[in-house]
Amino acid sequence: MCGRFTLKTPKEDIARQFGVEIEEGLAPRYNIAPTQTVAAIRARAQDGEGREFVHLKWGLIPSWAKDSSMGARLINARSETVTEKPSFREAFRRRRAIIPADGIYEWQRAGSSKQPYFIRMRDERLFGLAGLWDRWRNEEGEVIESCSILTTEANEIFSPVHERMPVVLQPESYGEWLDDDERGVEALKELLRPYPSSEMIAYPVSARVNSPQHQGAELIEQLAAHSASAR
Repeated sequence: MCGRFTLKTPKEDIARQFGVEIEEGLAPRYNIAPTQTVAAIRARAQDGEGREFVHLKWGLIPSWAKDSSMGARLINARSETVTEKPSFREAFRRRRAIIPADGIYEWQRAGSSKQPYFIRMRDERLFGLAGLWDRWRNEEGEVIESCSILTTEANEIFSPVHERMPVVLQPESYGEWLDDDERGVEALKELLRPYPSSEMIAYPVSARVNSPQHQGAELIEQLAAHSASAR
């Protein structure tokens, strides 16, 4: 699954990698959690030409939902069943997004407790998570745009920690994923594979990350007692 991640990369680098304009400042975020607002890239909504940078609420609220509470249960979408679930299948066909990230947290169960791990690229580079988005309107006319992150089976870095991992897109697949023309379902699902483990590293971090209220670079520091166990 994907329940927390980081985005501390400068906005200029985000804009360059994903081919978008970002006018506002972006503060580094070390503990992005469900129901919070996340940065996202999608096909330009107005005319379908090019891409746009937007903020979406993490936890997809389908357009047909009776209330917004449904979003808290839909932070992730399983790649294997995304075309079958009513909550996701239309978004998969027409409303795909990329969620920029530079690190992911996952928790390894150890008896009755869980040890958080931080997983990133070996060279610490920015990457893009496959996402879906939707637009929901409440009775007062307020519009909420929200998103979900797709998951797949874990690669060799994630599997000792958790059986699932978020879908990390290959950069050459960004255009294909964001293309708002209807694509064959099977062609799109081919993009939803585990990312090569050889390019990633995982190590244990402080349990302070368990609380979304905690922020700061110390959250991604490797625990000294486990310094020899980084993979």
